[in-house]
This record gives sequence, C-alpha cells and structure tokens, in this order.
Amino acid sequence: MDSNWMKTRQTRYSLYVTVYILVILAVLGAANWLASQNVKTHDFTSNKRFSLAEQTEKIVKGLKNNVKIVYFDRTSGFPAAKDLLDRYADLSNKLSVEYVDPDKKPQVAKQYGVRTTGTIFIEAGGKREEARSLTEEEITSALIRALKSGDRTVCSVLGSGEHSFDDSDRTGYSRLKELIEKNNYKTRTIKLVEKPEVPKDCSVLLVAGPRFDYTEPAADAIRKYFIAGGRVLIALDPPMQVGKETISDNPPLIKLVGEWGVTPVKDLVLDTSGVGQLFGLSEVVPLVTTYESHIIVRDLKEVATAFPLARSIDTQSVTNFTVDKLLSTSPNSYATTNLSSPEIKLNPEKDKKGPFTLAVAGTYSGNPQASSNNTKPRFVVAGSSGFMANNILGFNGNRDLAMNMLNWLSADEDLISIRPKEPQDRRLNLTRRQMSLVFYSSVLMLPLIVIGVGLSVWWKRR
Repeated sequence: MDSNWMKTRQTRYSLYVTVYILVILAVLGAANWLASQNVKTHDFTSNKRFSLAEQTEKIVKGLKNNVKIVYFDRTSGFPAAKDLLDRYADLSNKLSVEYVDPDKKPQVAKQYGVRTTGTIFIEAGGKREEARSLTEEEITSALIRALKSGDRTVCSVLGSGEHSFDDSDRTGYSRLKELIEKNNYKTRTIKLVEKPEVPKDCSVLLVAGPRFDYTEPAADAIRKYFIAGGRVLIALDPPMQVGKETISDNPPLIKLVGEWGVTPVKDLVLDTSGVGQLFGLSEVVPLVTTYESHIIVRDLKEVATAFPLARSIDTQSVTNFTVDKLLSTSPNSYATTNLSSPEIKLNPEKDKKGPFTLAVAGTYSGNPQASSNNTKPRFVVAGSSGFMANNILGFNGNRDLAMNMLNWLSADEDLISIRPKEPQDRRLNLTRRQMSLVFYSSVLMLPLIVIGVGLSVWWKRR
C-alpha cells in the first residue's frame, strides 16, 4: 500500500511539474507574442538620433494606400539598413520593406536598374522614386516625391537685388533651393523688370529681400497673379542706409501688401533678452519662441527661430482679406527707427518696446472663381529675408518655418511639420594644451598611480 501511495504521489507531483512547465511556457510565449506585436522604444539621446522626425511620422501614419521600400545590398549589409528602415515599417501597416541581395536575385536588380549596392527605391501608386542615401532626410524626401503628383514650382523674382537661388555665399539662397527641391518642388527664377508677368506655372512666387524699388508694372504683375489665385511669399527687410549698404523703401511693394491689410513698419527690431547670445547671435538677430495657432507654426512651439535684420509688421482689417499673425519677439525687444547709423544704439525712452510681429499669413476671398479654401489666393509677408539665407537657414527651426510657409502657400498642409535633421557633428575639439593634459594624465599619471598603489600594497605585506 505504501508502494502504491508513493507511486500515486510521484505521479501527482510529475503531473504538477508538467502542468507548471506548460503554464510557464504558455505565459512566456504569450508575453513574447505581445511584445512582438507592441514594440515600444524610447530614444534618450540628446538630439533624438534614433527617432524619426515628426514629418516622417505624419506622412507614414497618414498613408492611405500601400507603399513599399526596396533596399538593395549584400546580405551582410541588411542589419545596418534595418535599424532605420524598420522604424518606417513600424509606423504603419501600409508600409512594407523588402531587402534584396542583387547577387542572389540578379533578375530583380536588373528590373530596378540597380548598379550599386545600398540603392533604395520607394514605390507608391505605380510611381517609383530613388533615395540617394540611407538617411531619413533622403528617404522621406523620396517618399514625398512618390506620393505627390503634379509639378509644383517656386518662382523666385530677380532683378532688384533679391536673394538668388544660385548664390552660395552666406546671404544666398542656394541651401533653400536644395531644401525646396528635396521636398518635390521645382525652382526657377523670373525677372519682372524685363517682362512684368508672372508665369502661370508658378505655384508660389517668392519675393526675397529686394534692395531696390520695384517698378509699378512689376508690382502690378504680382497683384494680378495674386488676385487670380496666386500664392505669394514676400520678405521685406528694413529700409536701412548704412555706408554703401542701402535698402530702399520700395513704395510699390509696401502699397501692394497694404492692400492685403499688412503694413511693414519702418524700423529695426532689437532683441535685448540676451538669449540669442547663447547661440552666438547679436541683438540685431531677434530670437523667436512665441508662435500663434496657425498651421504654419503650430508645430514649432518648442523650437526657436532667428530673424537677422528684421522689421516689425502691423495688420489692419481689409474687406475680403483674412490676416493671421504667425510669430512674435519676446517682451524684451525694442524697435528703433534710426536706420542710418553705422552703430545701433538702443534708446529705451524713445524706442518702442516689444513684443513685435515679424511674419503674417493671409487669404483673399474676393475671387468668386476660388470657391474652396485650397484655391483661394494666399500670401505670407515676413519682416526679414535673412531668416532663409544660407548662413542661418540651418539654425534650429528656420528651415522648418521656411518650408512650412511654402507648403501652406501651395496647399500642401499635410507636409507641414518638423522635418528630418541632418546628423549633428558632435566631435570634441581640444586645444594643444588640453591634448597634452589628456596625454600625460592618461598615459603617464594613471599607470604610475596604479604602480604606486601596487608597490604600497606589496610593501605592507612583505
């Protein structure tokens, strides 16, 4: 009986152990399945190096049709690409990623015309676009090109001292041109002084910081283009006269934007908060961190933008026009009307105190042919053209602001967001003295300290 009881007990324990093991395996399996279906990561790096930008998330999460990313490389190179491309796939079940080794599948590589490894294609709606490199900026740009149909052109006016798309100097607009074209726009330049007519294929007209007065026919050409449903971005700098540098009052353009309910004030805004100096900016480069609720700037709430040599802008009510403020300087800003002195001096008793509006956006509803909001004439007026120049475009939110303005003007509101940033250069620069200090402390001092401690321990134990 004892023998039977022991066998029964042993059998019962074995059954318990088996059940426990099966339950544990089931729990672990369920946990692994749930983890694979609900991947959560957090990026603790200071510059969010391993996170996708807001614009990328907005575009991918908003996909309505299937999109495929095809990456061609040797199998050994797949893991490096997966780190980035799988982040795209995790955002939406509408996007899939296919990894192809051209040596193992030469027929597929030939179909795509692949000549080098590391080639990336984005396919959407029968359209195929190539990303030039394995970076978020290039992949998202190719994704935008694949999703958008039709040509959109930004026409920049030249002939009166405006910033040029072909100018690579610090005050040129060559970096803006590159940014615009990455976002699936075409660029071209027109000269209204030669032919006062805006081409019909201009999706957005850019008037960037003219130094000389526009002729009446040129201003009238912009007026006709706008009323007919055009989109215009006008950036007017303060009319300064310092030494050989002269910027005219430009009455024809002032009159034009005045018809829209916008008055660029004849002043120069100075930032006395001292915050800009932390970024290496002077007082003539106001730093903006205050934004309104307009779609152009609503995603810039925690981003700073800089406006070199800016003037303030006032608004007034005009029939058929709706004008919205976009951004303002801090209360610790002043506006001086002394625009001819080589040395800018602040006079708190005489100069007006901020905050000041530096940019506005508006629409015109007086055109009966433009019945929907997307076809209404739109405009943006900024009190500085320098915020889009090569030397400052890369500062914090400046390039996002510039592209958001163009996206809104061209009715591409779905593209308005914070864009992918170029990888930061976080190298450590040391002086000769600092390098010597590191050398002697790490190569000489630390080994000597270790040897000294060892000798001391040996001496005590001998």
